Amino acid sequence: MKLTKLLSAGAALTLLPTFALAQDAVPGVDAASDTIFIFNSLLFLIGGFLVFWMAAGFAMLEAGLVRSKNVTTQLTKNIALFSIAAIMYYLVGYNLMYPLGSWAIGTEDGGGYLSALFGVAVLEAVGVGRDAADDYGYAATSADFFFQLMFVATAASIVSGTLAERIKLWPFLLFVVVLTGFIYPIQAAWDWGGGFLETQYGFSDFAGSTIVHSVGGWAALVGAIILGPRLGKYKDGRVNPIPGSNLALATLGTFILWLGWFGFNGGSQLAMGTVGDVADIGRVFANTNAAAAGGALTALVLSQALYKKPDLTMILNGALAGLVSITAEPLAPTLGLATIIGAVGGVIVVLTVPLLDKLKIDDVVGAIPVHLFAGIWGTLAVVITGGYHGEATLGGQLMGIVVIGLFVIVTSAVVWFLLKMLMGIRVSEEAEINGLDVSELGMEAYPEFSKG
Repeated sequence: MKLTKLLSAGAALTLLPTFALAQDAVPGVDAASDTIFIFNSLLFLIGGFLVFWMAAGFAMLEAGLVRSKNVTTQLTKNIALFSIAAIMYYLVGYNLMYPLGSWAIGTEDGGGYLSALFGVAVLEAVGVGRDAADDYGYAATSADFFFQLMFVATAASIVSGTLAERIKLWPFLLFVVVLTGFIYPIQAAWDWGGGFLETQYGFSDFAGSTIVHSVGGWAALVGAIILGPRLGKYKDGRVNPIPGSNLALATLGTFILWLGWFGFNGGSQLAMGTVGDVADIGRVFANTNAAAAGGALTALVLSQALYKKPDLTMILNGALAGLVSITAEPLAPTLGLATIIGAVGGVIVVLTVPLLDKLKIDDVVGAIPVHLFAGIWGTLAVVITGGYHGEATLGGQLMGIVVIGLFVIVTSAVVWFLLKMLMGIRVSEEAEINGLDVSELGMEAYPEFSKG
């Protein structure tokens, strides 16, 4: 049997050059361009479904770090926010993000903000690229749309965890509509859409430490301040810890996010059509992994030193902070430097979680230290290597952080205040005590425990 398989494999290999010659022989078809188009599009698709899997990671992480009486609500929010992001990015967001007629634009007429406001994303025709007369470009628009969509949903997931256990479901989902349809794509266009942060200031953010993670972190921070802390979290000058319901789920969620991050950062290479591109993707994967390990181990050691015992939740968030930290530039650093960048992210988490508690800002899952503070650090760390183009400057990086931060703070505050005035954003004290699963949904994640 083994010999038969080997002979069959050998025969197949001898036929490969014939297949290649047959493809080359098709009149008018550029096989090299065809191959580049295929592999670039494939990178977007593979990266996209890995980042999609991060939605499951966020859901598991949040389900594990909230109390059992709020688990179903968190799961509902996560699947709903992803679905909202998909629809809003199609209706408005994609074309707001690419207003300059770049290869990724999906408008019918390829034109600007006016077209974006009144148009929706449009995919290329079925089978485009198989006809030699088609100019099918760099990669499939459909693949790019799919890939970019996943980043939008990630930003919204960050907000979900911070505001858990006391926010009403529908006001939160309405905020997600605005965040994914308008706030996120407008600021992303300033860099990734060829806007002024890139062209005038040289702002560099490879995969979104600021454009994705800090944006979600700023929106979450503003929401947490306006919403207020959970009942009993801060009382009589003390911080009362509120343990999560399932650390096994939280750990699973962290590993899922770690896996998805290879698509997040690796896919942001945006090209897989050459030997150099593939080598760079491998380098991005390795650096991403090193940063996560650096963040986790640093949080392990530092939590032992500060609290006399390791804190699993700090370790999990340390790994995530390492991932966020390397996201702004996962290509240029060496493995050692990537580990150090991630390790600093781990330090940031351990030190800033208690800082938020001193300020009485209640962040249920630690998303603000992980995504906002580590995101700022990661964006500044680009200056160490200069970025993948070697031209990033401290002034340019600071400009991007400040401009995007101010934009998200102001727009988020306006939306949160409007929602608070029009419909209220916080559940009643009774509902919070009984749990949002009962008050908001009428179903529980663990009904046998509550009725036992």
